[in-house]
Amino acid sequence: MLTLADVVEGVSGQRIEALARRPVKNVVIDSRQALRDDLFVALPGERVDGHDYVGHAFGRGALAAIVHHDRVPNLEGLEVGRFDVRRAPADQPADLALPLLVRVDDTLSALQRLSAFWRARFNLRVIGITGSVGKTTTKELVAQVLSMRYRVLKTEGNYNNEIGIPLTLLKLRPEHECAVIEMGMYGLGEIAAYCRWARPQVGVVTIVAPVHLSRLGTIENIVKAKSELPAALPSEEEGGVAILNDDDERVRGMAAVTKARVINYGLTPRADVWADNIESFGLDGIAFTLHYGRGSWLAKLPLIGRHSVQTALRAAAVGLVEGMDLGDVIEGLRTPPAQLRLVVAKGPFNSLVLDDTYNASAESTIAALNLLAEIEGEGPRIAVLGDMLELGDAEKQAHDEVGCRAALVARYVIGVGERSKWTCRAAIECGAPPERVFHVMTNGEALEVLNDIVRERCVILVKGSRGMKMEEIVAGLGGLANED
Repeated sequence: MLTLADVVEGVSGQRIEALARRPVKNVVIDSRQALRDDLFVALPGERVDGHDYVGHAFGRGALAAIVHHDRVPNLEGLEVGRFDVRRAPADQPADLALPLLVRVDDTLSALQRLSAFWRARFNLRVIGITGSVGKTTTKELVAQVLSMRYRVLKTEGNYNNEIGIPLTLLKLRPEHECAVIEMGMYGLGEIAAYCRWARPQVGVVTIVAPVHLSRLGTIENIVKAKSELPAALPSEEEGGVAILNDDDERVRGMAAVTKARVINYGLTPRADVWADNIESFGLDGIAFTLHYGRGSWLAKLPLIGRHSVQTALRAAAVGLVEGMDLGDVIEGLRTPPAQLRLVVAKGPFNSLVLDDTYNASAESTIAALNLLAEIEGEGPRIAVLGDMLELGDAEKQAHDEVGCRAALVARYVIGVGERSKWTCRAAIECGAPPERVFHVMTNGEALEVLNDIVRERCVILVKGSRGMKMEEIVAGLGGLANED
């Protein structure tokens, strides 16, 4: 178990053996989550400063706090120890009282150094996952497949950034045999840093799409950023494996930047792990033939939508390269975790609400619209589509593509937000009757439209970028259902 001696050594390089007797149960950045014997890391934020909550964390039983300035309020009457990493060992107090303030130059950098230090203690397989679309669903399914044979640590929720990845790594314990780490990014160099901390031996890349163009500027920069994962992998001789999407030319080209063994997955025989004979049964799942080496196996899985075949192939490829037999791989695919994003909720008139509100890009939204088209026998289709954010110069084209696809799939199209005017305009240009296309600015207005047009059982897709908070629409539809 992580100890207070490990914490001090990880952030300063100085080991104080007397602190090795004090185990640290968990590392938190929210004082409300602090419990007895936890470590609290005081991170400064845009609206609040974690240093203001050190006293609260100590009051809840935290053993220590990492801080980067001495202006820590609310410690009156509390005797605390102080360790300053800027001082030489001889200048540190001889007796370190608890709870302990560990003073560093930068708390975020200290958290990251500590996570890298702790990760290096473990001899286990780490699987890194990145891509513009499908990271979280892939992470969940990869972890599920691996759990059929191994004890797995995985990224929880969307903890896929410079804070979340260190917090995940600090949960490593001796019982873990592999870790599945999701890696998001907003800029160049970030994934390379994540790889220095996590030291993945396996890297999975999903798709490269024009997401975060507003930050990275060009699709070439997105390719470069995502390439940092396969580029960081160890060589094939050292056990490195890059699992790349053969159907995406940009991802397939990443084979040139890695020393690792390359395993391609896709929907053609050119790939190492591939699928054909794909059938979608709407909400009842998908079926396809999985090919690997000289073998072929029929897989019928409770995953929703044809696009889920790619997710299944990624998870299967990881399981196979990690030494699992195909029977265990298929069994893992057959029992996908409940955390997969798209869920089905109840709406008015016993309608089906496809809740895909976690995030949105053109690719993921079109995949969701394709699923809407695949569901049979459930009444009219309604697409409620919010703005897709952070697409830079590609945002109009992306909304146009989504609007045109929505016109072909849905009886009604509701666009929510400023950018969704392009979605609605493209839907009309692609044949949707204007009286069935609605552009609104708020989720509340979208619910008013839905209340007017839903008069029978139907299927309602709700999807938009995270910043649009379209889960409010799903919750509102649930309220309308309760009024029926």
